[in-house]
Amino acid sequence: MRSFLRVFAITVLAAVSPGGFAAPNESGNRVDVELVIAVDVSYSMDSDEQALQRDGYTDAILSQDFLSAVRKGPTGRIAVTYVEWAGANDQRVIVPWQIIDGPESADAFVHELQRTPPRRASRTSISGGLIFSAELFEQSPYKGLRRVIDVSGDGTNNQGRLVAPTRDEVVAKGITINGLPIMLKESEPGFLDIPNLDEYYRDCVIGGPGAFMVPARRREQFVEAIRRKLLLEVAGKVPEESLRTRLAAGEPRVSCTIGEKMWGERWGTDH
Repeated sequence: MRSFLRVFAITVLAAVSPGGFAAPNESGNRVDVELVIAVDVSYSMDSDEQALQRDGYTDAILSQDFLSAVRKGPTGRIAVTYVEWAGANDQRVIVPWQIIDGPESADAFVHELQRTPPRRASRTSISGGLIFSAELFEQSPYKGLRRVIDVSGDGTNNQGRLVAPTRDEVVAKGITINGLPIMLKESEPGFLDIPNLDEYYRDCVIGGPGAFMVPARRREQFVEAIRRKLLLEVAGKVPEESLRTRLAAGEPRVSCTIGEKMWGERWGTDH
């Protein structure tokens, strides 16, 4: 009996990574969704907004509603990685691919996230964040029924590749891009922000099967917007307002190169 228990214990330990997360294997790498959480850390995000953003994802992942949605999926588990992005060549993985299938794995994910303090960096390249995020799926050890990039930010693309064709290339790989436009501050003339960032995200950033966006317009709504968005992504649902907007969609309401144009007008032609 002792020999059997020793072998069993060694087998269990071998199936767990050093960080305490279950390692994938031939029969255990299936998940309902592979989710890249890609968050904006450009200088336009002040320290309060960054703290709200980090706390919003932390609270959402630990919430009972979120964990209940995860358990209701076909496999009852999802794979998540957390990325910070700013300029065209500035993207970092803060939490690598990890399984979330219950309170313990959610706690472990949040613990790993909180080990790295939020940072700020220059420029805003949504396209760079999308390219980097799409490549992470190729490195993922998991196989999801869906692949989703959850991109949040408070500004338009102003560096790197143009965002609309980049979005189209990512979507062509079978990836859905959902958006969380952050609209907590009023846009000011002369600055690099626009008042209708939600329309920019709708027309230029999101795409793919079931794509949607959830804008955060007030600080008191921010955490709830993140929680709602994650719940919809896990469940594979689209909010009703997005369906209505999609049916009424026509020509783009915002130029998808407006960020590059504003940057060029303010600082010169380099973007």
